[in-house]
Amino acid sequence: MDSLLELPGSTSETLLQVSRSTPDSLLLALDGLGGVLGIAGSLALRLGRSASGQALPLASLLSAHSAALLDGPPAQWGPGCLDLDFIAADGRVLHTRGWLTATRDGWLLQALDIGDLVRQQEQGDQRRQALLQAGQAAERLRLTSAAMLPQVAAELLEAIALRWRVPCMALALCLPGGQGWQVYAQYRGHGASERWQEGQRLGQEIAELRGDGPRCWSWSQLSRHPRLMALLGEGPAYLIPYVELTGITAWLFCAPFEPTPYGGPGDSEWQQICAQLAGPLLSRLRAQNQHHEDGRVEALQGLLGAGWWEYLPASREVQLAPALARAWQADERDRLSLEDWLQQIHPADRDEFRARLRAAETGGQGFTQCLRLQLQGARESVPWYRVQARVQGSPGQPRLFGFLLDISDIKAQEASAAAAHARLRNLIASAPAVTWVLRYEDGALLPEFCSESLGPMLGWSLADLQGGGLAERVHPDDHETFFARARTLLREGQASCRYRLRDRSGHYHWLLDEARLLRDELGQPKEAVGIWLDVTEATLAAERVRESEERYRILVEDSPAMICRYTPDLVLRFANRPLADYLERSPEELVGAHLGHWLSDEQRQTFQERLIGLTPEQPVSTAEICLQLPGREHAWWIWADRGVFDEQGRLLEVQAVGRDNTEVRKAQQQLYQGAKMATLGEMATGLAHEMNQPLNVMRMAVANVLKRLANDEVQVDYLRDKLMRIEAQVQRAARIVDHMRVFGRRSDIEQQVFDPRQAVEGALSLLAEGFRGKGVDLALELGERPLAVRGYSDQLEQVLINLMVNARDALLGRQEREPDFRPMIHIALASPGEWVELRVEDNGGGIDPRLLERIFEPFFTTKPAGKGTGLGLSVSYGIVQQMGGRLRADNGADGACFRIALPRLPEEGAATARESVVQPLP
Repeated sequence: MDSLLELPGSTSETLLQVSRSTPDSLLLALDGLGGVLGIAGSLALRLGRSASGQALPLASLLSAHSAALLDGPPAQWGPGCLDLDFIAADGRVLHTRGWLTATRDGWLLQALDIGDLVRQQEQGDQRRQALLQAGQAAERLRLTSAAMLPQVAAELLEAIALRWRVPCMALALCLPGGQGWQVYAQYRGHGASERWQEGQRLGQEIAELRGDGPRCWSWSQLSRHPRLMALLGEGPAYLIPYVELTGITAWLFCAPFEPTPYGGPGDSEWQQICAQLAGPLLSRLRAQNQHHEDGRVEALQGLLGAGWWEYLPASREVQLAPALARAWQADERDRLSLEDWLQQIHPADRDEFRARLRAAETGGQGFTQCLRLQLQGARESVPWYRVQARVQGSPGQPRLFGFLLDISDIKAQEASAAAAHARLRNLIASAPAVTWVLRYEDGALLPEFCSESLGPMLGWSLADLQGGGLAERVHPDDHETFFARARTLLREGQASCRYRLRDRSGHYHWLLDEARLLRDELGQPKEAVGIWLDVTEATLAAERVRESEERYRILVEDSPAMICRYTPDLVLRFANRPLADYLERSPEELVGAHLGHWLSDEQRQTFQERLIGLTPEQPVSTAEICLQLPGREHAWWIWADRGVFDEQGRLLEVQAVGRDNTEVRKAQQQLYQGAKMATLGEMATGLAHEMNQPLNVMRMAVANVLKRLANDEVQVDYLRDKLMRIEAQVQRAARIVDHMRVFGRRSDIEQQVFDPRQAVEGALSLLAEGFRGKGVDLALELGERPLAVRGYSDQLEQVLINLMVNARDALLGRQEREPDFRPMIHIALASPGEWVELRVEDNGGGIDPRLLERIFEPFFTTKPAGKGTGLGLSVSYGIVQQMGGRLRADNGADGACFRIALPRLPEEGAATARESVVQPLP
């Protein structure tokens, strides 16, 4: 096609003539400065430009690189060819080669399309680069370490993929050693979908392509193999095989990709790339696998002491495997002369081996023999070897080789087993038990063998027990057990029972029969083996124990005492009938019950603390416990515990015996209450005087107020002062009455935590005013530190009142004899160590030393008849002892001294006790 665009006359004619004579060309008419005046030729339409009556700059039609080459007017461009790249209307590059021709009006640039030549050259360069890159990859795979092979393979795949713009690639190998097909390395570009994973197993689907020959596969060709396409995800666009003599051993997978502007490698180049990757890689992996196999074989031979050997008839030498060469003391070539080899064989086996070796060499027959070595320095153990020999080749030139296996351990085990069998035979013969064997015949078990211990035990022989003799010697009462044992043995395969068997002298022996049935390969009974153990003494002893246990059970059940067993956490395991009747339960219902159910929280805590104190050295503890019985009064028991311990000293169980002490406890409480009321009776005069004091004060205050009222001289301040004095005396009298009421009531059921000062101040509230009225001085030394004890505050107060009243009587008696005597009572409170001590001391001259040991006896008194009951100190002693303390008396410097010692509680109990302290009277 010709094209002529708005050119002057002469220039248009020139372009028209040239375009007709030069097809597939591009003609540009240029002025003297290089401006385009006209465009013609078959390639002109691809540019899509025209001069429009004005000269166009040539650089606007060229690429930047080509425009930079044209410097100055056309006359300076040179006479040679010009390689110019034009930009077409669609943006593509038009590669041309042109030359300048001078015309009448300017210059004519004639250019030919050389795009095909350029593409062919670029494709050739790219293929050469691909092959060069593949060769470098192969060299790198050959030189890299075994540990870096997977990483290097992945890096090479990445380089190839980036070079040819492949988004995802993978190399699949048929791994050596029968490991199957596996993705060895893969590369996935940024944003590409994940198609393959390193280590992915391909299974047998890849074998579908192996039968179609060593050729590349495209996406359209893979559509005939749906299983392979499913295995490879969306399916690769290209599969390149690597072929060896054994067939295809590797595949290079390429995901769909856009080719470069000049194409890419062809099938042959891709196969070359695949070969340069897979060939060295498979070679390295095979060498590595072979090295591992050789290492495993050598290690296995070293562990077993085994290896190959070969006899070389020409040199009469024996070549050994490296693992054997060291044991057989071979030379550096791992060879031994035949005579040296024979000399290392034990003389007992040497001649036999020499004869077998000669027969194999001449007759061509292999052999197997176990022989010993005679190595220097090997005295304790002799090495044993199993020699296997085979012969190959012609009779004239035989090849004799074989395998050596160290069987020293097997021979040692055989020797040990033989010695064990010998010892077992001797043991069976001398054992107190009889070992027997019964053969199975037509559904019956008949005696086949008995050990030699049958004679010493029963006096019979095997012949005596055959032919029905065994059943005849079983005790008639045990026939059912004996015949049931045979049925159980045949049905279940084992049996265990006891029966009596008569010995030769006519006496019966209890035998423990343990039997087991042996079966053949088809599961049919074959024989039975077992032992007879004489358990006559053990059986009789067990019977005696059973009878003793029965007597013990009757004794426990019929005992009036309450007997039980329980765990350290107070869960009952056994309770006899008296305990069950007392708790209104059956013995069966008490098993599993918690003993703490009948105890208060405080009693339960004290009970468990007492159990914690039990030790293997001191396993027994006795205490009085209080039980809360629903719907009944509290019960008091005297309870004795004995702990049962294991070898490590851990408390396993507690055995306890108890008796009801409720009536004694009630009588004791009544005695305490009676003594308390007697004390109140003795203090009646003092209490009346104590009450008269506030009454007199109130009477005088009322009289003075009335007198002032009569004279109309009453003032408000005066009246307020008198009324406040009356109110104070009323409160004083109320406190006295309240404390008398508290003191006179019965004591609490359970002990409480209190401060001993509470009892001191309570006693002083009842006695202090009366003592002052009789001229008895009171000195107190109570301290300020809070203390805490456990017991009954009112009972301790009663003890103090008894001691202070006795001291007052003694002091007043001395005052009658000595008018100038000044009586005094000193009360002190101290806490030495773990005890709290209350001391009541007077200056009355003391107690006759001959009477000190008897003053705590009931009804003992030194007062005149009608002046005392003799129970005060006795009751006081019992009260202090019941609180876990001690009461003792001695003579001090000026008089008698009574000391009350009580167990001190920890500091946390002092706060509770401090809150309950009674405030002293004003």
